[in-house]
Amino acid sequence: MQGEAASAVDAGASEDARLESLGYKPQLNRVLGFFSNFAVAFTYLSPMVGIYSLFLLGVGTGGPAYLWLTIIPVVGMLFVALVFGELASHYPVAGALFQYSKFNVGAGYGWFVGWFYGIALLVTVASVDTGVVSYVTTLFHNWFGTNWNPAHHSTILIITVVLLAIQTTGNIIGARVMADIAKFGVGVEILGTLGIAIILAIHGFHHGLGFLFTTQGAQHASSNAFGVDFHGSWLAAALVAVLAPVYIFYGFESAGDIAEETKDAGRQIPKAMRHALIWGGVASIILTGALLLAMPKVDPVGATVSGGGVPFILGQLSSGMQDFLLLLIIFAFFSCGSSVQGAGSRLAFSFARDGALPGSRWISKVNSRFRTPVNALLAGAVISLLFVFFVYYSPTKDTHIWFVTYPANLNGLFALISFAVSGIYLSFLLTVIGAIIARRRGWVPKGSFQLGKWGWTVSIIAVVYLGLMLVNVVVPTGLTSGRGLFNYDWITFAVMVVIALVGAIYFFIARPDRNVQRHLDAGAAPPEAPPVTAA
Repeated sequence: MQGEAASAVDAGASEDARLESLGYKPQLNRVLGFFSNFAVAFTYLSPMVGIYSLFLLGVGTGGPAYLWLTIIPVVGMLFVALVFGELASHYPVAGALFQYSKFNVGAGYGWFVGWFYGIALLVTVASVDTGVVSYVTTLFHNWFGTNWNPAHHSTILIITVVLLAIQTTGNIIGARVMADIAKFGVGVEILGTLGIAIILAIHGFHHGLGFLFTTQGAQHASSNAFGVDFHGSWLAAALVAVLAPVYIFYGFESAGDIAEETKDAGRQIPKAMRHALIWGGVASIILTGALLLAMPKVDPVGATVSGGGVPFILGQLSSGMQDFLLLLIIFAFFSCGSSVQGAGSRLAFSFARDGALPGSRWISKVNSRFRTPVNALLAGAVISLLFVFFVYYSPTKDTHIWFVTYPANLNGLFALISFAVSGIYLSFLLTVIGAIIARRRGWVPKGSFQLGKWGWTVSIIAVVYLGLMLVNVVVPTGLTSGRGLFNYDWITFAVMVVIALVGAIYFFIARPDRNVQRHLDAGAAPPEAPPVTAA
């Protein structure tokens, strides 16, 4: 035991020394072990939240066979996780993608990566917390006979404010509390995926395993549950249906955001990223498969879509079991939002510590008692709440802005949610490109986890996957197309352009990269950086 304790102390000292060599004084509380780090990443990824939110769109556009499309983002993101793992091991610094890109390419490049990633995280917190509203209102109706309208603006606002307040308080109290919530969330995810699959199996599946390989006519307009015409091509349908699991499989990178609070970060973070992704994939396939097999015998896809998706399938269970499941779902959303908020606050702290944000001095303060970035958490909670107010914008008819059509009855937050995915993919893509640029310049990884001779191959595959899938997410194809169910035609791309322009305007007015560059010039440039030669 004494040997293990001494080893832990040595590892912590080594990590702090590495942090100081990169130009940062240790300020946060290094108390998280491997499972805590993994739990934060896993609950951010959250198979439960993703499947209960996106199952309807996946099966409606691709039929039961959409299950196997899950493999594509899991494998694609595994290559990304390997690249991020190598970067996290070499740069075990809070702020992850921003820091990796800053050190690998430069101050301005890193700032824009952090800008896109940070906005996406703030939107994700808002979308996750508002996504739980219908489950809370249903549970309260079952228990107390209330009749709150989950679509009413005041209901959404009140529940979201309460949820944000609890999440923020827990994250402020300390990294251990954030980790404890996440670890309990892992247990909830196991019950909500594997447990529900077992319960549905015991209750009785309505289809055999062969059903999972059928499309149920999803490629034809006449038999597609949403009436989308893929002109008889399931490949065309699959390109849209794959977006359902694509919208799930990210968040593992948050393991790197909390690097300065993780013991032996250079070794544990890469492992936590891979495990979160792999086990998230396993859990997703199990739960999705069970839900598909439990669909009705007659017109399974059509009946499920018209019935409302997952709640319709689970409606065959007893009322007590449904209430238990509602509790699991609510906590899954809560722990997911808590983990995303925790990761986002570390990014804001890291950004502000480099002087890259307005009010950086205030945002970068660390509470002396809790050793958490309290101000960053408070600022993030307020901004996420402001995004929630976008639910108040929901035009009753199509709104035309130049060549962009904003669909009727689509609230503003839903329009932003698609950016939460496209913004993540864009920041991921830029980070991997940054790693390739650094490698081309002669960067040699020196962390505990290294890709060695496979570095180039893994990085190129990761870039190809991210690039192709980003195009698949964003490309406008019309509101009546299957992709229009996810990206609302030009809306996702338009939001990306607006966020890029806002960032560019602030960047060229305030020039935050100069503060970041001063930090690099002060001696924080990474070891093994190639010498600069004159042209």
